[in-house]
Amino acid sequence: MIRILLVDDQPLIRAGFRALLEAENDFEVVGEAADGAQGLALARAHRPDVALIDVQMPGMDGIEATRRIAADPTLSGVHVIILTNYGLDEYVYEALRAGATGFLVKDTEPADLLHGIHVAARGEALLSPAITRRLIAEFVARRPRPAPAGAERLTEREREVTALAARGLSNDEIAAHLVISPATAKTHISRAMTKLHARDRAQLVVFAYQSGLVTPEDTRPGR
Repeated sequence: MIRILLVDDQPLIRAGFRALLEAENDFEVVGEAADGAQGLALARAHRPDVALIDVQMPGMDGIEATRRIAADPTLSGVHVIILTNYGLDEYVYEALRAGATGFLVKDTEPADLLHGIHVAARGEALLSPAITRRLIAEFVARRPRPAPAGAERLTEREREVTALAARGLSNDEIAAHLVISPATAKTHISRAMTKLHARDRAQLVVFAYQSGLVTPEDTRPGR
């Protein structure tokens, strides 16, 4: 059973999501909140597996709520999916930097929403590598930011796999590229995430661009 928290300032949106989710046998909605502060309180009270959080709300918005959830060690098992009306925009970029597992547009197909929740509950990034790469590349190129601390702790191999992940390669593709086993590639990715305090692969991609391991030019076709 996947336990879900709904955080959106529009009651009709929450009601629609609740009706959809509770029609499934493997989902349970454990709470609803109308803003980020309420959502944070309910996350601490219920420890859901997945929190669906609207990016723009009055008071504490979805980005700040995500940041506080990600910063709370007791909520490490809460995977945040950001809900947005706008698709690929800077709000989503900031949410990924804050610790969101991924994002969905509110008018996504029901089957895609249900699939996305399953993906997030497993702790996987809810963005295809290509979409993640395009999103991060666009906003890092537009507004460069200082690289986060931790790059000096990565081994050369961990830097390699981080760069390849940011270019959109799966673990199997990284393994083939480096002539190592998929299990070894996964181990290197996990160790890099641990050293960089990245909650998931999406945050690892953010780091790769911010640190200069990968540049937008590296992801152009043919590279």
